[in-house]
Amino acid sequence: MRTICMLLLTLLIGGCSAVDIVDSKERAALQSVGFEQHQLMLKEGGELNYWQAGQGKPLLLIHGFGGSAVSSWQQVMLELSQDYQVIAPDLAWFGDSVSQGDPSLATQTQAVMQLIDKLELEKVNLVGISYGGFVTFDLMINEPKVDKAILLASPGVLFSDAELALMNQRFGVDDPTQIFVPETPKQMRRLLDATFIDFPWYPGFIDAEIYDKYFAGYLTEKRKLIEGLPADRDRIAANLSVETLPPSLLIWGEHDQVFPLYSGLQLAELLSAPIVVIPQGAHGISNDYPQIISQSIRAFVQ
Repeated sequence: MRTICMLLLTLLIGGCSAVDIVDSKERAALQSVGFEQHQLMLKEGGELNYWQAGQGKPLLLIHGFGGSAVSSWQQVMLELSQDYQVIAPDLAWFGDSVSQGDPSLATQTQAVMQLIDKLELEKVNLVGISYGGFVTFDLMINEPKVDKAILLASPGVLFSDAELALMNQRFGVDDPTQIFVPETPKQMRRLLDATFIDFPWYPGFIDAEIYDKYFAGYLTEKRKLIEGLPADRDRIAANLSVETLPPSLLIWGEHDQVFPLYSGLQLAELLSAPIVVIPQGAHGISNDYPQIISQSIRAFVQ
C-alpha cells in the first residue's frame, strides 16, 4: 500500500494490479534478506502461514485486524531481522492463514501457541498491534514462554462497553463490526482514513483492489471475532494477575481515533509499564512509524 502512488502511471498504461505489484515487491524485499514463508498445520484444522528470518532473541510480531503480517510489519521485519530471529504469522482468517476452529480470540491465541511449540522456542518476545495486542495480552497470561511483551495501540482488558460505545460514535456506526469488517471499498476507506496519517487518495479501482486483497475474505468469521471480543475481554480479566505478567512496553499514537491515548495511559498505569507516545501518530503506527517502533523494541528487548 505504501508505494502504490509511485506505480499508478505504469499501472494505468499496463493494466496491472497495483496491490499485487506492491505485495510482490514487499515479499521480494523480505526474501532478499533471508525471510522464508512457512505453513503450520493447525491441530484444529487449517494452516497458519508465517514468515521467519534472522538470528538472536526471538521476536514474534502479531498484526492487527485487516491486512497480513507483510502489510502490517514489512519495514519492521526488515529492520529487526538484522539482530533478532523475527517470526511474523498471518492470524487465522487473514492473509494466507485459515483455521477450522471457532472464530475467537482464544483460537488465535492457541494457534500462536502451537507455532511457539513448533519452533521449539524456550523464550519469546511478543509484539502485537491493535487486535494483535489483544492476542498478545492473552498470551502474556497463558503462555509461560513469553519473556517480554510490547503492546502497540491495544488497551487489553481496559476497553469497556462504554468505551466501545464511544468508539462507535466516533465512527458514526451502531456496531463495531461496521468499522472493522467493511463490506465495500467505501467502508474500508473510512477505516483506513481513521487508521493512518494522511492515507492518500486513490482512484476507485485501487480502493477496490485493496479491499479485495485484504478485507473481502472470511467476512462471517471476522464478524464473529469482533462480536466475541467483549466476552474475550471478560475471560482475560477473570484470569488476570498483574503481578505475574511478564515485563511490558506500550507504544501509542497521540491522535489514535480507534483506541485513544488515555486508554494507553490507563493500561500503562495498570501494568506499571513505560509508554512511548508518538507525537501526531494515529492508530496504524507500525506502518507510519516503523523506525520509531523498531528502535523502541530494540531498546526494550536488548
